[in-house]
Amino acid sequence: MTDKPLKSSFELAMERLKKKDAEDGVESKPLTDGQKADIAEARNFYEAKLAEQEVLYESQRRAATDPAVLETLEQEYRRDRERLTTERDAKIARIRKG
Repeated sequence: MTDKPLKSSFELAMERLKKKDAEDGVESKPLTDGQKADIAEARNFYEAKLAEQEVLYESQRRAATDPAVLETLEQEYRRDRERLTTERDAKIARIRKG
């Protein structure tokens, strides 16, 4: 018997991906403490913006009675959430690249 513990399917998949990345020449470098702090700050900022948008949407939705107005509010809310999420992800990607 071997003394090595059995690996989970997740660990095996991660090893295969790391091996494939190494073969393709992809380098993985750990994030610096500054990058981690910047990413956390960006996530907190956009989380607050998303919460603000949700509060505004809910207050406007409660006040609206017309179905057409409700549909418009829903579409605007979805667009705003998508925009903020895209901005957040792009900012985090820029931080990761350095």
